[in-house]
Amino acid sequence: MHDFRLLAAVALTAALMASASARILDESKYPDLKGQWDRVGVPNWTPAGTPPFTPEYQAVFEANRADMKNGGAGGVPSQYCFPQGMPMMMNLYDPMEIVVTLDVTYILISHVNDSYRRVYTDGRGWPAEDEFVPTYAGYSIGKWIDEDGDGKFDVLEIETRHLLAARVYDASGLPFHADGKTVVKERLYLDKADKDTLYIDITVHDNALTRPWSITKKAKRSSKARPLWRTAVCAEENARVKIESENYFLSADGKLMPTRKDQPPPDLQYFPRTGR
Repeated sequence: MHDFRLLAAVALTAALMASASARILDESKYPDLKGQWDRVGVPNWTPAGTPPFTPEYQAVFEANRADMKNGGAGGVPSQYCFPQGMPMMMNLYDPMEIVVTLDVTYILISHVNDSYRRVYTDGRGWPAEDEFVPTYAGYSIGKWIDEDGDGKFDVLEIETRHLLAARVYDASGLPFHADGKTVVKERLYLDKADKDTLYIDITVHDNALTRPWSITKKAKRSSKARPLWRTAVCAEENARVKIESENYFLSADGKLMPTRKDQPPPDLQYFPRTGR
């Protein structure tokens, strides 16, 4: 009886170990993406050229630019410490870390209250509309690709949907359509000649555009063995205050200030008026 129990326990342990080992990530099959990745180049979409906006959204962009010149936020939600969202967060205003696991690849960026993405690589499909609440980062499904047939993955392809409006491409105020139907497709891959250089091809499909719009971002891996990771708490030093549709400024002494000449004060109907 004791021998039977011992054999059963050994068999169960072996089965559990075999099952567990089948779920362990074989790092040799994936590109080495460890470390800290810093942006190379400008943190905007200027290299992509003139945006192919529809006339309606070209007018929206021009209105955003005019608002900025007049002291406004120009439709840029992150001015008020809202998350930048996709694809603006991939401008890499702060360094990026990529963590590869068997079912999910995490993209972590410490900017505007620590931004992060979950890229699901477990073969799942898209959630139903009533199963997912749109977010600024959206819902991302990825697939690892072996392009040269050597048994190792070279490229991570990502598609992101279910994005929350309003968002912009960068700090210049380039707008997305308000319908929330943006689809962002990406390809992440290392330079074949320099494994410390990472490329991110981004293509946006959006109803504010007359055609898909693409750009290639570039990042460089830090040479430091233990790089410093900063944590950004946007609200600590943010001086912009949005009240209804108006953009105000918080002065150094904590007083509300206008951002443009002849700007009306906010509606104070809920504050009691005191006589002098």
